[in-house]
Amino acid sequence: MKEYTFYSWNVNGIRAVGKKEALRWVDERHIDLLALQEIKAKKEQIPNDLFVKRFKHLFVNSASQPGRHGVAVFTDIDPYYSDDAHHIDTLKEGRINELHFKTPNNDVAFFNIYFPNGQMSEERLRYKLDFYARFIEYAQSLRKEGKSIIICGDFNIAHKPIDLKRPKANENVSGFLPQERAILDKMIELGYIDTFRYIHGDIPHQYTWWSYKFNARKTNAGWRIDYFFVTEDLKDNIVDASIHAEIQGSDHCPISLQIAL
Repeated sequence: MKEYTFYSWNVNGIRAVGKKEALRWVDERHIDLLALQEIKAKKEQIPNDLFVKRFKHLFVNSASQPGRHGVAVFTDIDPYYSDDAHHIDTLKEGRINELHFKTPNNDVAFFNIYFPNGQMSEERLRYKLDFYARFIEYAQSLRKEGKSIIICGDFNIAHKPIDLKRPKANENVSGFLPQERAILDKMIELGYIDTFRYIHGDIPHQYTWWSYKFNARKTNAGWRIDYFFVTEDLKDNIVDASIHAEIQGSDHCPISLQIAL
Protein backbone atom coordinates (compact mmCIF):
# COMPACT_ATOMS: atom_id res chain seq x y z
CA MET A 1 0.00 0.00 0.00
CA LYS A 2 0.96 3.62 -0.52
CA GLU A 3 0.54 6.43 1.96
CA TYR A 4 -1.41 9.40 0.64
CA THR A 5 -1.48 12.85 2.24
CA PHE A 6 -4.60 14.99 1.86
CA TYR A 7 -5.03 18.58 3.02
CA SER A 8 -8.26 20.56 3.36
CA TRP A 9 -8.64 24.30 3.95
CA ASN A 10 -11.45 26.83 3.81
CA VAL A 11 -9.43 29.73 2.41
CA ASN A 12 -12.22 32.33 2.58
CA GLY A 13 -11.22 33.74 -0.80
CA ILE A 14 -8.43 32.21 -2.85
CA ARG A 15 -7.41 35.50 -4.42
CA ALA A 16 -7.09 37.11 -0.98
CA VAL A 17 -5.02 34.15 0.23
CA GLY A 18 -2.86 34.50 -2.88
CA LYS A 19 -2.14 38.15 -2.12
CA LYS A 20 -1.07 37.16 1.39
CA GLU A 21 1.16 34.37 -0.01
CA ALA A 22 -0.63 32.22 2.54
CA LEU A 23 -0.43 28.98 0.51
CA ARG A 24 3.36 28.95 0.15
CA TRP A 25 3.54 26.24 2.82
CA VAL A 26 2.33 23.81 0.14
CA ASP A 27 5.86 23.81 -1.31
CA GLU A 28 7.30 22.69 2.03
CA ARG A 29 5.19 19.55 2.36
CA HIS A 30 4.41 16.37 0.50
CA ILE A 31 0.78 16.69 -0.60
CA ASP A 32 -1.06 14.29 -2.91
CA LEU A 33 -4.31 16.24 -2.81
CA LEU A 34 -5.18 19.76 -1.68
CA ALA A 35 -8.89 20.49 -1.23
CA LEU A 36 -9.99 24.11 -0.82
CA GLN A 37 -13.37 25.53 0.09
CA GLU A 38 -14.91 28.99 -0.25
CA ILE A 39 -12.55 29.96 -3.06
CA LYS A 40 -14.92 32.73 -4.25
CA ALA A 41 -13.54 32.56 -7.79
CA LYS A 42 -13.90 30.98 -11.18
CA LYS A 43 -11.16 28.68 -12.47
CA GLU A 44 -9.62 31.38 -14.65
CA GLN A 45 -9.48 33.74 -11.64
CA ILE A 46 -7.35 31.42 -9.50
CA PRO A 47 -3.83 32.90 -9.21
CA ASN A 48 -1.14 30.77 -10.82
CA ASP A 49 1.48 31.77 -8.24
CA LEU A 50 -0.19 30.36 -5.12
CA PHE A 51 2.76 27.97 -4.79
CA VAL A 52 5.63 26.76 -6.96
CA LYS A 53 4.50 23.12 -6.99
CA ARG A 54 2.54 22.10 -10.08
CA PHE A 55 -0.16 19.51 -9.54
CA LYS A 56 -1.27 17.32 -12.44
CA HIS A 57 -4.94 18.21 -12.05
CA LEU A 58 -7.08 21.13 -10.92
CA PHE A 59 -10.83 20.60 -10.47
CA VAL A 60 -12.95 23.67 -9.80
CA ASN A 61 -16.64 23.98 -9.03
CA SER A 62 -17.56 27.66 -8.91
CA ALA A 63 -20.84 29.10 -7.70
CA SER A 64 -23.32 30.38 -10.26
CA GLN A 65 -23.31 33.64 -8.30
CA PRO A 66 -19.90 35.32 -8.83
CA GLY A 67 -17.61 35.89 -5.88
CA ARG A 68 -19.27 33.41 -3.54
CA HIS A 69 -18.68 29.89 -2.24
CA GLY A 70 -16.83 27.57 -4.65
CA VAL A 71 -14.50 24.60 -4.14
CA ALA A 72 -11.30 23.40 -5.78
CA VAL A 73 -9.03 20.35 -5.70
CA PHE A 74 -5.38 20.31 -6.73
CA THR A 75 -4.09 16.75 -7.03
CA ASP A 76 -1.50 14.43 -8.54
CA ILE A 77 -3.93 11.51 -8.27
CA ASP A 78 -5.52 10.46 -11.56
CA PRO A 79 -9.30 10.12 -11.06
CA TYR A 80 -11.36 8.05 -13.45
CA TYR A 81 -14.49 10.11 -12.71
CA SER A 82 -15.20 13.66 -11.58
CA ASP A 83 -18.42 15.57 -11.02
CA ASP A 84 -19.88 18.72 -9.43
CA ALA A 85 -22.82 16.83 -7.85
CA HIS A 86 -25.55 19.33 -8.72
CA HIS A 87 -28.12 16.72 -7.68
CA ILE A 88 -26.97 17.49 -4.12
CA ASP A 89 -25.97 21.14 -4.60
CA THR A 90 -29.35 22.01 -6.11
CA LEU A 91 -28.80 25.78 -5.94
CA LYS A 92 -25.50 25.42 -7.85
CA GLU A 93 -23.54 27.23 -5.18
CA GLY A 94 -20.28 25.48 -6.04
CA ARG A 95 -20.18 23.29 -2.95
CA ILE A 96 -18.86 19.88 -4.05
CA ASN A 97 -15.94 18.29 -5.87
CA GLU A 98 -16.51 14.57 -6.37
CA LEU A 99 -13.57 12.47 -7.58
CA HIS A 100 -13.33 8.70 -7.92
CA PHE A 101 -9.99 6.93 -8.08
CA LYS A 102 -8.73 3.39 -7.75
CA THR A 103 -5.78 1.85 -5.94
CA PRO A 104 -4.91 -1.85 -6.02
CA ASN A 105 -7.12 -2.48 -2.97
CA ASN A 106 -9.65 0.35 -2.99
CA ASP A 107 -12.20 2.06 -5.17
CA VAL A 108 -12.46 5.48 -3.53
CA ALA A 109 -15.09 8.19 -3.87
CA PHE A 110 -13.55 11.41 -2.57
CA PHE A 111 -15.63 14.48 -1.70
CA ASN A 112 -14.45 18.02 -1.04
CA ILE A 113 -17.47 19.87 0.35
CA TYR A 114 -18.33 23.32 1.61
CA PHE A 115 -21.51 22.50 3.49
CA PRO A 116 -24.08 25.31 3.80
CA ASN A 117 -24.17 27.71 6.72
CA GLY A 118 -27.55 27.85 8.44
CA GLN A 119 -27.18 31.07 10.39
CA MET A 120 -28.76 33.50 7.93
CA SER A 121 -32.38 32.32 8.14
CA GLU A 122 -34.70 29.41 8.82
CA GLU A 123 -34.82 28.85 5.07
CA ARG A 124 -31.04 28.49 4.89
CA LEU A 125 -31.04 26.17 7.89
CA ARG A 126 -33.62 23.99 6.15
CA TYR A 127 -31.51 23.98 2.99
CA LYS A 128 -28.48 22.94 5.05
CA LEU A 129 -30.35 20.02 6.62
CA ASP A 130 -31.77 18.94 3.26
CA PHE A 131 -28.32 19.22 1.65
CA TYR A 132 -26.88 16.87 4.27
CA ALA A 133 -29.76 14.43 3.78
CA ARG A 134 -29.21 14.34 0.01
CA PHE A 135 -25.48 13.90 0.43
CA ILE A 136 -25.70 11.08 2.98
CA GLU A 137 -28.24 9.24 0.82
CA TYR A 138 -25.91 9.53 -2.19
CA ALA A 139 -22.82 8.48 -0.24
CA GLN A 140 -24.68 5.45 1.08
CA SER A 141 -25.63 4.46 -2.46
CA LEU A 142 -21.95 4.56 -3.42
CA ARG A 143 -21.06 2.40 -0.45
CA LYS A 144 -23.58 -0.18 -1.65
CA GLU A 145 -21.65 -0.23 -4.94
CA GLY A 146 -18.55 -1.20 -2.96
CA LYS A 147 -16.84 2.17 -2.84
CA SER A 148 -14.80 3.49 0.05
CA ILE A 149 -15.66 7.09 0.95
CA ILE A 150 -13.40 9.98 2.01
CA ILE A 151 -15.12 13.28 2.85
CA CYS A 152 -13.34 16.49 3.74
CA GLY A 153 -14.22 20.13 4.05
CA ASP A 154 -16.02 22.76 6.08
CA PHE A 155 -18.99 20.96 7.63
CA ASN A 156 -20.29 24.08 9.42
CA ILE A 157 -21.12 21.91 12.43
CA ALA A 158 -19.29 21.47 15.73
CA HIS A 159 -20.15 17.94 16.76
CA LYS A 160 -19.64 17.78 20.54
CA PRO A 161 -19.24 20.33 23.35
CA ILE A 162 -15.51 19.58 23.25
CA ASP A 163 -15.47 20.91 19.68
CA LEU A 164 -16.07 24.56 20.55
CA LYS A 165 -14.84 26.91 23.23
CA ARG A 166 -18.23 28.07 24.53
CA PRO A 167 -20.79 25.30 23.95
CA LYS A 168 -23.35 26.57 26.46
CA ALA A 169 -23.41 30.06 24.95
CA ASN A 170 -23.86 28.64 21.43
CA GLU A 171 -26.41 25.89 21.96
CA ASN A 172 -29.06 27.92 20.12
CA VAL A 173 -26.73 29.02 17.32
CA SER A 174 -26.69 27.33 13.93
CA GLY A 175 -23.58 25.21 13.75
CA PHE A 176 -24.25 23.71 17.17
CA LEU A 177 -28.01 23.13 17.08
CA PRO A 178 -29.22 19.69 18.24
CA GLN A 179 -30.64 18.85 14.79
CA GLU A 180 -27.29 19.72 13.18
CA ARG A 181 -25.20 17.77 15.66
CA ALA A 182 -27.56 14.82 15.14
CA ILE A 183 -26.43 14.70 11.51
CA LEU A 184 -22.87 13.88 12.57
CA ASP A 185 -24.22 11.40 15.12
CA LYS A 186 -26.04 9.71 12.26
CA MET A 187 -22.96 9.64 10.08
CA ILE A 188 -20.99 7.95 12.84
CA GLU A 189 -23.81 5.45 13.40
CA LEU A 190 -23.68 4.68 9.67
CA GLY A 191 -19.99 3.88 9.93
CA TYR A 192 -18.22 7.12 9.06
CA ILE A 193 -15.09 7.81 11.12
CA ASP A 194 -14.10 11.25 12.39
CA THR A 195 -10.41 10.75 11.67
CA PHE A 196 -9.11 13.42 14.06
CA ARG A 197 -10.97 11.98 17.04
CA TYR A 198 -10.03 8.45 15.96
CA ILE A 199 -6.34 9.35 16.19
CA HIS A 200 -6.35 11.85 19.05
CA GLY A 201 -9.37 10.93 21.19
CA ASP A 202 -10.94 13.58 23.39
CA ILE A 203 -8.05 16.03 23.30
CA PRO A 204 -9.59 19.45 24.13
CA HIS A 205 -9.13 22.94 22.69
CA GLN A 206 -8.62 21.71 19.12
CA TYR A 207 -10.35 24.10 16.74
CA THR A 208 -10.29 24.89 13.02
CA TRP A 209 -12.30 28.14 12.82
CA TRP A 210 -12.15 31.36 14.79
CA SER A 211 -14.35 34.41 14.34
CA TYR A 212 -12.57 37.53 13.17
CA LYS A 213 -14.28 39.29 16.09
CA PHE A 214 -13.13 39.62 19.71
CA ASN A 215 -9.54 38.41 19.08
CA ALA A 216 -10.98 34.90 18.96
CA ARG A 217 -7.91 33.32 17.41
CA LYS A 218 -5.53 34.89 19.93
CA THR A 219 -7.60 33.53 22.79
CA ASN A 220 -8.32 30.25 20.96
CA ALA A 221 -12.07 30.80 21.23
CA GLY A 222 -12.77 28.58 18.26
CA TRP A 223 -14.90 25.84 16.77
CA ARG A 224 -13.85 22.54 15.17
CA ILE A 225 -16.04 22.50 12.08
CA ASP A 226 -13.58 21.18 9.45
CA TYR A 227 -13.24 17.42 9.17
CA PHE A 228 -11.93 14.41 7.35
CA PHE A 229 -14.39 11.53 7.57
CA VAL A 230 -13.75 8.08 6.09
CA THR A 231 -15.90 4.98 5.94
CA GLU A 232 -15.19 2.27 8.48
CA ASP A 233 -13.64 -0.03 5.88
CA LEU A 234 -10.73 2.45 5.82
CA LYS A 235 -10.42 2.75 9.60
CA ASP A 236 -7.29 0.62 9.86
CA ASN A 237 -5.73 2.57 6.98
CA ILE A 238 -5.70 5.88 8.87
CA VAL A 239 -2.09 6.82 9.62
CA ASP A 240 -2.54 10.31 11.06
CA ALA A 241 -4.95 13.24 11.17
CA SER A 242 -3.89 16.76 12.11
CA ILE A 243 -5.05 20.33 12.64
CA HIS A 244 -2.56 22.95 11.46
CA ALA A 245 -3.56 25.93 13.59
CA GLU A 246 -0.18 27.59 13.02
CA ILE A 247 -1.06 28.34 9.38
CA GLN A 248 -2.60 31.79 9.01
CA GLY A 249 -4.38 33.52 6.14
CA SER A 250 -8.04 32.63 6.71
CA ASP A 251 -10.50 32.45 9.58
CA HIS A 252 -10.07 28.67 9.22
CA CYS A 253 -6.87 26.67 9.43
CA PRO A 254 -5.93 23.65 7.29
CA ILE A 255 -6.44 20.06 8.39
CA SER A 256 -4.78 16.96 6.99
CA LEU A 257 -5.18 13.21 6.70
CA GLN A 258 -2.53 10.59 6.05
CA ILE A 259 -3.99 7.32 4.85
CA ALA A 260 -2.60 4.11 3.38
CA LEU A 261 -4.43 2.85 0.30
